Amino acid sequence: MAKTPTVNQIKENIEAKLSRQFGCTASEASRDQIYKAAVLTVKDILTSKRGDFKKRVNQTGSKRVYYMCMEFLLGRSLKTNLFNLGINEEYKKSLAELGFELEDLYECEPDAGLGNGGLGRLAACFMDSLSSLNYPATGFSICYEYGLFKQMIVDGMQIELPDNWLPGGEVWLVPRTDRVFTVKMGGRVREEWQNGHLQVIYEDCEEIEAVPYDMMISGADSDAVSRLRLWRARDTRNFNMGLFTQGQYTRALEESTNAEIISKVLYPSDNHTEGKMLRLSQQYFLVSASVQSIIRDHMAVYGTLVNLPEKVAIHINDTHPALCIPELMRILIDDYFFSWEHAWDIVVKTVSYTNHTVMPEALETWNEDIFQFKLPRLYAIIKEINERFCKDAWKSFPGNWDRISKMSVLGYGQVRMANLSVIGSHSVNGVSKLHSEILKASTFKDFYKMYPERFCNVTNGVAHRRWLCYSNPKLAELLDNCIGTGYRHNPEELANFAKFADDKTVLQAVRDIKHQNKISFSNYLMKKTGVAIDTHSVYDVQIKRLHEYKRQLLNALNIIGLYLDLKENPNLDIQPQTFIFGAKAAPGYHMAKQIIKLLCYIGKDIEQNPAIREKLKVVFLEDYNVSLAEALIPSAEISEQISLAGKEASGTGCMKLMINGALTIGTLDGANVEMLAAAGEENMFIFGLTASDVDELWLKGYNSALYYANNERLKKIVNYLNVGFAGESFSDIANYLLSGYGIADPYMCLADFESYRQTHESLITAYQDKERWNRMSLMNIASAGYFAADRSIEDYAKNIWKLKKMPYTEER
Repeated sequence: MAKTPTVNQIKENIEAKLSRQFGCTASEASRDQIYKAAVLTVKDILTSKRGDFKKRVNQTGSKRVYYMCMEFLLGRSLKTNLFNLGINEEYKKSLAELGFELEDLYECEPDAGLGNGGLGRLAACFMDSLSSLNYPATGFSICYEYGLFKQMIVDGMQIELPDNWLPGGEVWLVPRTDRVFTVKMGGRVREEWQNGHLQVIYEDCEEIEAVPYDMMISGADSDAVSRLRLWRARDTRNFNMGLFTQGQYTRALEESTNAEIISKVLYPSDNHTEGKMLRLSQQYFLVSASVQSIIRDHMAVYGTLVNLPEKVAIHINDTHPALCIPELMRILIDDYFFSWEHAWDIVVKTVSYTNHTVMPEALETWNEDIFQFKLPRLYAIIKEINERFCKDAWKSFPGNWDRISKMSVLGYGQVRMANLSVIGSHSVNGVSKLHSEILKASTFKDFYKMYPERFCNVTNGVAHRRWLCYSNPKLAELLDNCIGTGYRHNPEELANFAKFADDKTVLQAVRDIKHQNKISFSNYLMKKTGVAIDTHSVYDVQIKRLHEYKRQLLNALNIIGLYLDLKENPNLDIQPQTFIFGAKAAPGYHMAKQIIKLLCYIGKDIEQNPAIREKLKVVFLEDYNVSLAEALIPSAEISEQISLAGKEASGTGCMKLMINGALTIGTLDGANVEMLAAAGEENMFIFGLTASDVDELWLKGYNSALYYANNERLKKIVNYLNVGFAGESFSDIANYLLSGYGIADPYMCLADFESYRQTHESLITAYQDKERWNRMSLMNIASAGYFAADRSIEDYAKNIWKLKKMPYTEER
């Protein structure tokens, strides 16, 4: 491992960067200039480490993994890299001598806006663990100029603003203009024989340059530095000076920027043809550039592609990068003249696929005509893949064309990306045990009968060093004192904390730390927003993407019940409760936006009533992101994981909250099932229908109105939606629950309401028994080791990628 720089060396390096990059001294520098100079010195350390590690990997011929994902929700990098490199204190002292506080510099860095939610955050956690465990790894994504969006709440409505993260974030990027690749789209293709080979000729196609920008991700006390390669689109044509000199300025600029739109925005709206074309272009741009890069690097070391599956694992995280399957086929066949059979064998042995959803509407499909127009060569390859697969499927299901048509890649005018991902991968995994069983029993049941050996499970995990050690240093210090520091590298050692379940001193310390974290978050929120929170209230937290199946609405119904209780009797003796929400809704998702508005207006109404606001508060956190999560999660006491059973693939927020000592109220869905097995029924609060109950209820015929009619409290709550809050009626949500826009209450909020209400009541009763609550909190922390990303990566490496970690050069 690299030698730790001294305080003086760091100071000299920062001063040198200030002089060369900004032409100033430390005394003249702004805080932003100091931040960027410090980042440049850290980047130098990472680049040097990365070079040394890559050299060892090449010399030993070690297999490496390439992880493709449309999003990587990294958050801020400076703090994590300094802690992972073990040089946080040295930088703190160096900067203090220069007259700056390191904590202030952390605030200069924007959250890297390259992701949306759980998918992108999981990918970021995995890159951290791959480095920490000394595995050779590269991530691939797009260098979006604007991230998802910055969320502003105006009168309860979500407004989307551009997330311009690059001015402060670009300093982490290393441009690699020596590794530019060309991506071809549109036009026509024709084939002709030349020199004994079938040559594919492109005519009138659009050529786009993919320019790589590398971001280095350090591991904790390891040799490895993972590389996240982000592609930026650039037009291959020179600026049209002729048009410009003729005065056609706009047209000249349009020609030069059309290609660059591809890397402008993460997840552009696709409720129109142009949006669909752009999303498809983004996905192909990502996989084509990435596969070309993989092939180039592999050939530079080995000079042949015959051994690709032995030296390379390509992992597609959800279906967005599924086009890497036909793209790899294209390169093997068109550029290296492999036979179809040999190329397909290489592709299947190289590629693996993680599914992240069982929601039918989220299993990606593309209109066949759009696909053929935009990607004519890939369309021809997919047609061949589909035809050969259908012939194989006929052998497994003779005469059953209905079944085979559902399994095919092409069908009913659609290109089905999930089917392509299963057919073209040697491994297909879900992200929790329940989710993986649903994939085998329902979503991909026919594929499971045909390829049973391909299906497995890898339960998600979180970067426990970031979410526990760095975000909750007081709790980490208590753990260090009680069980030693081994858990930092071996998270399973957290189980040793259970030995202190009856130690009154440790239990009190757990409680004191939680309260200190609550005060810290309260101060943070007051400073950022001016909103005050009662630190003696219970912090009840639901932080996740706003979607109907995640059921923020169920939480809202229970809050409305408490609000009505206090409205009827302001002197009611209840435990003060603060309900904290953080969520973004997709820009075109009307119902999700209405639920945000409902939560905001409930909070606004409560604030207008002094008697109620002493005991009840609703806080909606504007523009929820990774940095906000790092501040909030250590303070959370109740973790709301209340999705309709069978809908949540796994979830990772639940794991971050658990490892920080929050107690879960949840359904038997996603990772909750395994968390319950780990922590024990006595340490979680489970309610509601199971996945099989939900299926059975749908078969019988679900009627939400029956639950409404048979529960007076629920009836009063739903009726009050018509009255509304702070002068705004929410009758549309009441109608959604009772009559719907097709199906009433499609995620069964009313069916699960009474069970949820009673379980929440028992949760609050338990909270008032401080010793019991502290013990449950401790047991959750002790049971969370399994849900670390390190364990997930070891599962992937051993069972799917067949990857071996590089030996550490020093004892950890």
